[in-house]
Amino acid sequence: MTRRNKVVADFDAAVAGIPDGATIAFGGFAQPGVPFNLIAALGRQGAKRLTCIANTTGGAHKPRMPDIGMLVENGQVAKVVCSFTAATRASDMLPFTPYYERGEVEAEIVPQGTLAERLRAAGAGIPAFYTPTAVGTELAEGRETRVINGREVLLEYALPVDVALLRAHQADEAGNLRFRRSQRNFAPLMAMAAKTVIVEVEEPILPAGAIDPDDVHTPGILVQRLVAIPPPPHGIWPVRREVPAR
Repeated sequence: MTRRNKVVADFDAAVAGIPDGATIAFGGFAQPGVPFNLIAALGRQGAKRLTCIANTTGGAHKPRMPDIGMLVENGQVAKVVCSFTAATRASDMLPFTPYYERGEVEAEIVPQGTLAERLRAAGAGIPAFYTPTAVGTELAEGRETRVINGREVLLEYALPVDVALLRAHQADEAGNLRFRRSQRNFAPLMAMAAKTVIVEVEEPILPAGAIDPDDVHTPGILVQRLVAIPPPPHGIWPVRREVPAR
């Protein structure tokens, strides 16, 4: 049996064919897991009316890296599903925030744990679940709740995804992935929830089977496209922050 080649030539080829109106999940929890190169390629590709799912829209770090906010500025985004629509520090401003406040882009705020569970539920075929998170807050207004074992809980629906754009530390040609640090926070769940998984890979892509099965965080059966990140200036890497000596 011939194994299908999942490795594509470059980032533009990786995002080719993403349609207008797609729901796209973006990996990342702080910089190590953000697929900067794929985001930049999606900006060049130009798909419109996107629904973007992520922990945050990015943009608070300087120098600024490619982020969902840039797609918003480019007129490509209709809605964002995320845990933060504003920066966690009053001194910072997310580029996305003014668009949301002016009503130009819709936003659905979802607590981090609920966001992860909604993605996991989609991948597991669970249509909905109840959680006590957000009960009694503005996020629960007008929504279904019930009392289970004496505790009020809120109904949440699974969050299926058309395309997941992820960043992995290692991959083999079969698409088996190994994540590093906070890459692993959302990426495995987004891969489960998505119909198409596209991954930028930090290290050279290995021959199929080169990663020990015990070290695989996401199996290759879930992954459709891989692209290796070339060295700068052709590939975008997180800004390295030096820890001051004590």
